[in-house]
Amino acid sequence: MSSVRTSRARLLTTAAALAIGALSLTACDDGSGVRAEDASPSTSSAASPGSGSSSHDDAKTGADAKPTADGTAAPGNGKTGTGGSGGSGGSGGSHKSGGKAVTCQGSNTKTVAAPLNRPVNHMLLTVTNTGDSNCYLYTYPAVQFGEAQSVPPVIEASKPQAVVTLAPGESGYASVNLSAADGSGTNGHTVKSLTVHFQGRTADEDVPSAAHPSLPVKGVYVDDSLKVTYWQQSMDTAIDW
Repeated sequence: MSSVRTSRARLLTTAAALAIGALSLTACDDGSGVRAEDASPSTSSAASPGSGSSSHDDAKTGADAKPTADGTAAPGNGKTGTGGSGGSGGSGGSHKSGGKAVTCQGSNTKTVAAPLNRPVNHMLLTVTNTGDSNCYLYTYPAVQFGEAQSVPPVIEASKPQAVVTLAPGESGYASVNLSAADGSGTNGHTVKSLTVHFQGRTADEDVPSAAHPSLPVKGVYVDDSLKVTYWQQSMDTAIDW
């Protein structure tokens, strides 16, 4: 009798275990909370690397972001710290040019006058910005050879579309037609000194500092056909005239 009871108890225990297992399977199949709980470890495990990777990518994007033209961080990084660093880089570029642009003149530039073989009877003026700020070369050089009482006219056709702007270290150019190539000019003579006067944005602007570039020891020959070009951003454009 005792063995019968023991066998029956074992059967009941086994049946109960089977019933609980079936109930668990049913819960997983019907989308209940049991399934969500069972799935959550694997879901979290799958999502965590993705989430961690996304955060890492965001941080990397922030670190690699380059400043745009206006000095702000590139769009999409969402990192104000890196953006601030990018901004500093942008303002650093501005600092190189020293802030507000000024008028080019003798005190913030270096001027070189070099006679050219071609075109014949021409001279090239090269003005280099030696200051800390951008400077503007307005209109054309008012050149004075020797003791001349007037400055030569400008070739109107050489007028550029925009004012020539020189960043620190950059150069602008103008050419001077010294004399008629065919010898038709009048009042020809040799001069050994040159003064280059700079002009302002308006006729009222005072530009007191002129340049005094050296001429060849033997001087240069000029006549009444003397004329100059407007300031140009490139040497090639300047010598086209």
